[in-house]
Amino acid sequence: MNKTKRKIFETSMKLFAKKGYDATSIEDITATVGVAKGTLYYHFSSKEEIFNFLVEEGIKLLQNSVDIKTEKFDNYLDKIRAIVLIEVKIIMKYEDLIKILLSQFWGNEIINQTCKQLVYSYIEKIEKIVEEGIKRKEIKDGDSKAIAAEIYGIICSGLVYKLRKEEELTIMEMYKQFEDTVIKGLEVE
Repeated sequence: MNKTKRKIFETSMKLFAKKGYDATSIEDITATVGVAKGTLYYHFSSKEEIFNFLVEEGIKLLQNSVDIKTEKFDNYLDKIRAIVLIEVKIIMKYEDLIKILLSQFWGNEIINQTCKQLVYSYIEKIEKIVEEGIKRKEIKDGDSKAIAAEIYGIICSGLVYKLRKEEELTIMEMYKQFEDTVIKGLEVE
């Protein structure tokens, strides 16, 4: 991605997170980036294309991180630990992306449907790991769909926890909170 496209991407992410998708205009983006509309349209054909690129790249980042980290482990509970840590890191580093994913998940517009579809594809990846862990008796028996949704829910609850905390949190402090509750709840007794 060239410098101008990256600047449009990063600026749009900040504006969408702060103002919301609907309240952010192409004019807001071009004024903040400091480029002409023609330059923006050279890189993206519409605000919707910027949004789609943003959420697709965000979900790809999550999925690629999960693939890379989980293949290092044979034990499926360790794979879940890795996913939780990845999600905590994403919350800490890409807070704006998480705000966008969460705010645009609800509704029936095309962008809402796109966002849902991408999030569901990520949750399905977790679900497959959970299913295999249950089959191997490395994860407590349960509804893999519910467990996968709970693990994805760490993104939601983690962001709320981070925003409510009065002092700065480290990645490991936040991870420890979820390890103590979520991961331990999945351990086979």
